[in-house]
Amino acid sequence: MFDKLTKSDIEKMEAEIEHRKLVVRPKALEDVKEARAQGDLSENFEYYAAKKFKNQNESRIRYLEKMIKTATVIDTDSAEDEVGMNNTVTLRFLADGSEKTFKIVTTVRANALKNLITNESPLGKAVLGKRIGETAHVEVNSDISYDVEIVAVENTDDSGDEIRGF
Repeated sequence: MFDKLTKSDIEKMEAEIEHRKLVVRPKALEDVKEARAQGDLSENFEYYAAKKFKNQNESRIRYLEKMIKTATVIDTDSAEDEVGMNNTVTLRFLADGSEKTFKIVTTVRANALKNLITNESPLGKAVLGKRIGETAHVEVNSDISYDVEIVAVENTDDSGDEIRGF
């Protein structure tokens, strides 16, 4: 799978890898060593917890490295009134007139609970490249679709957005 990531996504992932290798890994190894020194491993919860943490850290490093290796880097530039990556967009749902604000982000930053929607989602795909006042047709699947109007576009950055876990 080739994720579409921004240069900033990759930089944040590289920083996390470096932190995990230089800070977390040595601590995890030390924790395993200390727990092993406590004796009988068959009933040593601290040893199993330390091993689990060490393995999770190594797994996260491998995951991030694979994401970077297989990623397609995408551009984040867009016109002032055009929906683009990392833009916050206010949409009017034409079916009921309600309005909702979302930020368009890459898959590694998506968080629906914080209104961070991915550029790969049906809504994200439909509104990307649209301008204020334009209508976008969102096709969820062959049975469900709806229309939204672009009400406002705010150029924002991704500095406060976190890279998701697995």
